[in-house]
Amino acid sequence: MTRIQVVILGGGYAGTLAANRLRRNPAVDITVVNPRPVFVERIRLHQYIAGTGTATVDYSELLGDGIGLLVDSATAIDAADRRIRLASGTVLRYDYLIYAVGSTGAITPAVPGAAEFAYSMSEFESAARLLARLDTVDPEAAVTVVGGGLTGIEAAAELAAPGRAVTLVCGGRLGPSLHAAGRHSVAKALRKLGVAVREAAVVAEVRPDAVVLDDGTVLPSAVTVWTAGFGVPDLAATSGLATDTLGRLLTDETLTSVDNPWIVAAGDAVAPSGRPLRMSCQAALPLGAQAANTVLARIADTAPAAVDQAFAAQCISVGRHAATVQMSHRDDTPIKAFAGGRLGAVVKEAICRSTVKWIRGEAIAPGSYRWMKSGTRTAQPAPGQGRREAAV
Repeated sequence: MTRIQVVILGGGYAGTLAANRLRRNPAVDITVVNPRPVFVERIRLHQYIAGTGTATVDYSELLGDGIGLLVDSATAIDAADRRIRLASGTVLRYDYLIYAVGSTGAITPAVPGAAEFAYSMSEFESAARLLARLDTVDPEAAVTVVGGGLTGIEAAAELAAPGRAVTLVCGGRLGPSLHAAGRHSVAKALRKLGVAVREAAVVAEVRPDAVVLDDGTVLPSAVTVWTAGFGVPDLAATSGLATDTLGRLLTDETLTSVDNPWIVAAGDAVAPSGRPLRMSCQAALPLGAQAANTVLARIADTAPAAVDQAFAAQCISVGRHAATVQMSHRDDTPIKAFAGGRLGAVVKEAICRSTVKWIRGEAIAPGSYRWMKSGTRTAQPAPGQGRREAAV
């Protein structure tokens, strides 16, 4: 039997689900390349930075038998020769490549002092640095969170819960991806926690001990957390593959690269037909499954299916005891309905646990994972919509 070599770049929600699903074909050898030896639950990083929870799971608990894990990072893709160069100097050959490198935080370099004095929490390593910094300051010291999207809301709430003085600087509107009703629910919960929300406030400068707004206001800030803006690794672009303006790999509706039929993509770093889905594990898990299905179809010499998935809600934790579950149309447009308070927290936690459970289930029974479908391609989200906290 001829063995098929499939390499997956990225061991996040999309890459891990795709790896497990590929085991439906016993002739496929699967290698996951990931820069760290553990799976990071990015939807729990706000808990991790506040010391209220962990955010990692050992891959031995998630990956199915026979899947190889290579702790390394890709530095270049030679699409013509079907080879990947890794940071260690290793060169991997592949028959098919699944590009699932995820997303990264983007601290705005144009804001003076932001790169030097603000802390990101978009990845485990940056979150660990933030946690270490928070441990060095007085528990009553002022903290400023920059960015009023879902990540900023969750971080501000989690840090304020034990009594920290937290200011959330939104830049524009609080929770721009939410319906007015859901936004009101979030704002009410933040007030209960004592979070000072400053809408329509723009950061002009970050200092070691303060944040300066564009109107001249100086906010004392022992620690500044930057959650405004997300990007993707530049691996595809620097490898000469077609990308959108953010750097996401351009694919057709089957998630196949527009440049190369041996490269398939999933997760935050893919733009099917130039219309990316919202960055979230709600999108990443189905995209991982569909990317694996495309590879399996090509191996079987059958036509791969077009992307078909939908959204249901956005889930926002507001501390450990409250959350807002913002319901939506299938195209990710928010509607008036939501669940808030303690009920919302119960629903949010159940969904967070389910994401890992679904990955484990796919390892046990490849092909068992199911997702919500719409019958059509969902629309590109509006600018400013939230990202990976929407885990439904």
